[in-house]
Amino acid sequence: MPSQEDLTNPNYLLVTTRKRDGSTVPTPVWVVREGADLVIWTVRDSGKVKRIRNDPRVTVAPCDARGNPTGPASPATARLLDDAESDRGRKRIQRKYGAMGWLVVQGSRLRRGTTGTICVAITPDAPEEHS
Repeated sequence: MPSQEDLTNPNYLLVTTRKRDGSTVPTPVWVVREGADLVIWTVRDSGKVKRIRNDPRVTVAPCDARGNPTGPASPATARLLDDAESDRGRKRIQRKYGAMGWLVVQGSRLRRGTTGTICVAITPDAPEEHS
């Protein structure tokens, strides 16, 4: 089981969601930490959002930009954020990723409007205690 330190501040996070048939879909995404949560940003009607609505259980692992894991996977629970929380998450993404983050978020805002994207808070599950 990975420690919380493995997920302290990765540049990319591999989020693996489950389809209704049980198969999994891994997706590399930008991520910022907010307290105990990892916050990602995505298109509101994306497949991963639909899968999270159906089953909030996910796994997360640090990865590179292409989605190749750079650390172990950990079980977690995802929660879709409301508009105000998503706006705060988008601003944090822009700050963390600098000019590229600003360009991507603003470009998305021009294409999709202010509510075309959503942030997702991912809370890593607490490690199980073994006696």
